[in-house]
Amino acid sequence: MRADFLNHPVSASHVHPDLNIDPESPERFFNRELSWLAFNWRVLEEAQNEQHPLMERVRFLSISASNLDEFFMVRLAGFRSLVMQGISRTNIDGRSPNQQLREMDADARALLAKQQELWQSLRAELKRQGVEILEAKRLTKADRTWLDSHFLSQVFPVLTPMAIDPAHPFPFLPNKGYALALQLRSKAENEVMDALIPIPAQVNRFIELPTDAELGPDIPKLRFCTLETLVELYLDRIFPGYTIEAKTSFRVVRDSDIEIEEEAEDLVAMFESALKRRRRGQVVRMQIEAGSPKKLRKRLARLLDLNDESEIIDIDGLIALNDVSQLINSDARPDLCWETYTPRMPERLRDHSGDVFAAIAEKDMLLHHPYESFDVVVRFLQQAAQDPDVVAIRQTLYRTSKESPIVAALVEAAEAGKQVTALVELKARFDEAANIALAKRLERAGAQVIYGFTNLKTHAKMSSVVRREGKELVTYSHFGTGNYHPITAKIYTDLSLFTWDRSLGRDVTRLFNYVSSYSEQQMEQIAYSPVTCKSTLIECLEIEKENAQAGKPAQVWAKMNSIFEPEVIDALYAASQAGVQIDLIVRGICGLRPGVKGLSENIRVKSVVGRFLEHSRIVCFANGEALPSSKAKVFISSADWMDRNLNRRVETMVPIKNETVRAQVLEQVMAANLMDEAQSWVLQADGSYVRATPPDPDTAFNLHHFFMEYPSLSGRGSHGTDDAPRLLPVSAEMLRAEQETNTSDVAAAE
Repeated sequence: MRADFLNHPVSASHVHPDLNIDPESPERFFNRELSWLAFNWRVLEEAQNEQHPLMERVRFLSISASNLDEFFMVRLAGFRSLVMQGISRTNIDGRSPNQQLREMDADARALLAKQQELWQSLRAELKRQGVEILEAKRLTKADRTWLDSHFLSQVFPVLTPMAIDPAHPFPFLPNKGYALALQLRSKAENEVMDALIPIPAQVNRFIELPTDAELGPDIPKLRFCTLETLVELYLDRIFPGYTIEAKTSFRVVRDSDIEIEEEAEDLVAMFESALKRRRRGQVVRMQIEAGSPKKLRKRLARLLDLNDESEIIDIDGLIALNDVSQLINSDARPDLCWETYTPRMPERLRDHSGDVFAAIAEKDMLLHHPYESFDVVVRFLQQAAQDPDVVAIRQTLYRTSKESPIVAALVEAAEAGKQVTALVELKARFDEAANIALAKRLERAGAQVIYGFTNLKTHAKMSSVVRREGKELVTYSHFGTGNYHPITAKIYTDLSLFTWDRSLGRDVTRLFNYVSSYSEQQMEQIAYSPVTCKSTLIECLEIEKENAQAGKPAQVWAKMNSIFEPEVIDALYAASQAGVQIDLIVRGICGLRPGVKGLSENIRVKSVVGRFLEHSRIVCFANGEALPSSKAKVFISSADWMDRNLNRRVETMVPIKNETVRAQVLEQVMAANLMDEAQSWVLQADGSYVRATPPDPDTAFNLHHFFMEYPSLSGRGSHGTDDAPRLLPVSAEMLRAEQETNTSDVAAAE
């Protein structure tokens, strides 16, 4: 299966030979939940990819486990609630809530089983590489001596063993709470007692044991035991005078979605209350050690108010595999991790001695994270805070880091007397508490904090700085496809557009006014959800359709995380039927069914899963000339093509006008994504994903390697763009040949 969409046009082999689907049938859509699970299967596949270093494969396993936790907490919990309420309305793909719950639960259980199987394989490989997780029987006398001290000083003080009886009701276990359940017998009275030991989340799950052994020069051997192994070793100290009759370990997963009250007088107070309710949400699944004593298992299910066996998952292996990320140690074992990558700083910024405003004033600049440093975004706001000519700053905050330098810059600006407006989104799932805290911090500094709509999330990523230059006020704007989060910006691929375009500056102001005043705005360039994003997409698709019918070149290139908006998908189907060639890079959920004769034979979909998380949202319309061209309509966006993004969120879709920036998006970013075969999966008409099979896997084009090696077109400054290759269909093969030659030269030198 070829995944190089740039150099290989749509062929008959792409179309499913036997699949006939009525364009009006629900079958034209894939199921949202099963599509998300398919994405997590692809993530798990990367844990088996021997092209990755061993500890990075462990990281993929941890990510897959963490993703699945969230799926249980939010998506499965939601369908469980619908079924319990007796709701039977079908989804757009024709499935009822009960049918979806059964199918997603079965697939999720299969995924859990595969995760455990893979963990055993990775654990064995880690052991061969000198990284070992020891069972109690493998601990040496020296290990036990060291653990005695460690247990008493680091673990025992935070353990709270609890008897379970009428005087001691079953304690509350938080979401993802892990515990040992015990049945004990008193040596003195010969009476049975039930007990519980919650495993504290504040202590590392994997405890590194001291060792002097080395595998070779400067390569240490790493040895660990789990926290639960340690606790079980000292049960006689925790419960002196008792013998253990039965024991098991288990973990609870709770419903973690938050219901929003539409008429909330105080949004902050409402969210603080809702967060407390989330913490005590219903248990939707109990994960329990396989082979647990039946009586103990039944008692736990009753105490946790579980309805039936379908809500209990037996784990044959390590419960809470997300914790295996604690084993990754790039300092101790760099040989088992990816080589550290340092993002580039744009040369144009150096040309202007670090003056961000001067660099933007020269011309628009597009940064491609994580290949180019997110520090530029931070500097943009830090410089604004310290510049006496800056009079106002506006900033959206959806997710950011705990000790955010961006929030610190806004606080500094507000304390310096500048007009600072921060649009803080309280509805950012699992970041609500952090956002409440930063909002209060900003308010204390004197910033104007707004929270937007109660019924719409503000997901747009934008910032504006108003600066007095002579007699004018000039607006410098930043638009992003990702969050203002310096940590995730090191692993998420996103785009940052810096511009001092006057009309875009006015549009930013209008969009902030829309959120603060609830009044719809007439924009000059920006399309925005929930008002004009979807209609703009559909209008552009209609133009491509008309061009195809008129015999003109008609193409669409688009990249996003997810697509599941029915009207947009139907518009894509209509364009395909008219002859528009549509290539989509969709990392995660995809409700569109490609390669169906008479419906979508001109649509191809691929998913890229690799070292970095593909996160940028881009759409390019040919506009009468074959892509890539200077005539193309190009947009970057904060929005995926989902119902929530296009209809129930505040989002931006920003046109790219600067020629160099447009060329960068078309001839580098999109072209590389379309070319990639090293880490691409192609979606089939039956819903399966097939990993790309390039002619030579060793030299397959890898988009992450390409961007790590080559600079972007934009931001080059006086250095020029000669070393920033453009990936056109005619030059792509030449670049691949050049990379093969470089690889051969390196091998020969070694």
